[in-house]
Amino acid sequence: MNTITIAWIALPFFVGFLIYLLPRLDRYLAILATLGSIGYCFWIFYQEPSLFVDLIDNFGTTFLSLTLLDNFGVTLEVDTTSIFFILTNAIVTTAVVIYCWDTDKTAFFYSQIIILHGSVNSAFICSDFISLYVALEVISIAAFLAIAYPRSDRTMWVALRYLFISNVAMLFYLIGAVLVYKANHSFVFTGLPAAPPEALALIFLGLLIKGGVFISGCWLPLTHSESETPVSAMLSGVAVKSGIFPLLRCAVVLEEVNPIIRFFGVASAILGVFYCIFEKDTKRTLAFSTISQLGFILAAPEVGGFYALTHGLVKSALFLIAGNLPSRKFSDLQQQPMTTPFWLALAIASFSISGFPLLSGFGAKVLTMKNLLPWQAIGMNVAALGTAIVYAKFIFLPHQNQGEGKQGRRGFWIAITFLLMGLIAANIAYYDAYNIANIVKPLATIALGWLVYWFGLRRLTLQLPREIEQFNNLVGLMSLILIVLFWMGFAWLDV
Repeated sequence: MNTITIAWIALPFFVGFLIYLLPRLDRYLAILATLGSIGYCFWIFYQEPSLFVDLIDNFGTTFLSLTLLDNFGVTLEVDTTSIFFILTNAIVTTAVVIYCWDTDKTAFFYSQIIILHGSVNSAFICSDFISLYVALEVISIAAFLAIAYPRSDRTMWVALRYLFISNVAMLFYLIGAVLVYKANHSFVFTGLPAAPPEALALIFLGLLIKGGVFISGCWLPLTHSESETPVSAMLSGVAVKSGIFPLLRCAVVLEEVNPIIRFFGVASAILGVFYCIFEKDTKRTLAFSTISQLGFILAAPEVGGFYALTHGLVKSALFLIAGNLPSRKFSDLQQQPMTTPFWLALAIASFSISGFPLLSGFGAKVLTMKNLLPWQAIGMNVAALGTAIVYAKFIFLPHQNQGEGKQGRRGFWIAITFLLMGLIAANIAYYDAYNIANIVKPLATIALGWLVYWFGLRRLTLQLPREIEQFNNLVGLMSLILIVLFWMGFAWLDV
């Protein structure tokens, strides 16, 4: 098992460099690496068949632990939460490669996508702070090169902005990791409570920024909305989850920090959906929605892996669809109907993220709501209602059976079908969600959200200020979150 795991970790990096040597095989090599990740997930299920039957009940179960440097606590662990994240990465990257198949993307692009895929996989199995640091830094470099790929002035600025924010976040993180080692002579996650509170504040600040959580994620809307369509799908679908996963793992194994993670989950869910409601641009709406949906993942850490899977599939599908619509402005789309096939794909994805039955977003929301603490319930129900309002903006867009609108490339439709079928198949992970009591509440929430949108917000012209996203304000927001984390570290860890 250890040998196969090491080979699986190394495969994307080997393929990424091999693409440079064999550029004519770039697409085929890229799809080989992503299918390798899918195969690894199914191999795990084959080795542990009980996990497939009771995946939700086995959250947090570790079935592989690989120690690399014992004296430093450098350890890799694969557990049921990891599998959800790895499977998300595999499916989304496969869909992105298929989407780009019949385009003019070069070998350089495919190489960076696969290296990004491999480094994200590595982050999903780290259980110590130093190996996670290495994985996150590689992710930053690969994501920077993917964002900057078109080489336009706009994308170069967005990529450099992303790289600067990421490097500052990792500087805070690294100082915190050193403090953990000083206190424990080990970098393992479980050493965090024994470290001084400033270690928690610095590490969590870095991860919250990388994950795009709450106001720490204000860099995210511009970055995700201005990147190329397949890159946006990769960033929102899987890349930001490299910062989310270690937060979940810390929350599960360290009872002391669980309330902190839950707090930021609720705050992020509400903030993101608030901005979504008033946003007039489709891709920026989806980007702010990512901030909100990441909050749902963190709000119930023990079951966050399943929500991460459903969000990754649906958000990557939504970005791929949005990138092929006639316009990014909702006002233009309301006057320029899209073709019905595009609308159907958009509606299915919007139904899933809203929590409609028969799609995995329903089971993910039910499971999350069942694992909330009492003080989280009001905030998360407000966020769920806001999500229904936001995606009513997409569902109620006009469409027509025939017209001159885009029909979509073959690669686009194969990728979208692959992702939407994944949303249906993922229902098997939590089929217990399907009972009358669980079905009525989401349907009522969606219906209320549609009514609020149609009769109250459909013609709203309010535009929220964007100062919070400005480059010179982002470091100030980091400082604000750092102060909050210092207070939480002292107050909640009883120091």
